[in-house]
Amino acid sequence: MDERSGAGALLGRGRTADVFALDAHRVLRRYRDGGDTSGELAVMRHLARHGYPVPAASPGAAPGELVLERLAGPTMRDALVAGELAPEAAGELLAGLLLRLHAVPPRPGGDPAHRILHLDLHPENVLMTPRGPVVIDWATAAGGPPALDTGTSTLIMAEVALTLPADLAPAARAVLTALVRRLGGPGDLAAARARRAANPTLSAAEAARLDAAAALALGAGRGAP
Repeated sequence: MDERSGAGALLGRGRTADVFALDAHRVLRRYRDGGDTSGELAVMRHLARHGYPVPAASPGAAPGELVLERLAGPTMRDALVAGELAPEAAGELLAGLLLRLHAVPPRPGGDPAHRILHLDLHPENVLMTPRGPVVIDWATAAGGPPALDTGTSTLIMAEVALTLPADLAPAARAVLTALVRRLGGPGDLAAARARRAANPTLSAAEAARLDAAAALALGAGRGAP
């Protein structure tokens, strides 16, 4: 147990943060760089007030910490791998979550033409809970044009499709195709690619695949197989 905050077992480890058990109803998300989480918390509370499916959240005891509702259920990715969710249904669901997010009014004082963007919305950041899908990991959230958000999600799905083993890649492509079809297009791929390329957590191999991923996402938007 971490004596600083009462954190228990490590439940998950991402690129920038770790998630620890607190009790049966709460988890602690701790960023390794100790950065300010007030912006992320404000975004989540704004979305919750407008009925968007996010975990309940409150400040942690130390900088870089958030206390989050402990959610039951697999990630969308795990549900896909287990055959509990069809790829086409997953793509439709992911698109619906993006469209629903972009329908939420901007926060007070924000650009009225902009919306809250997740900027990392993909199957590993959606939990399939008994109350429905819940979107997690709002660390990258920002205000901006929705096309950047949709472009980022389609680009990430295309990256996944390029890296999975041959037996799993067709399912990822099916998710991508359904996602783009429901969205009405792949979004702003140029802006999404530039933003992904500037991400310092991206490996050299991931960065080298961005052009191929953008081409695959664009092809999905044109109905290419």
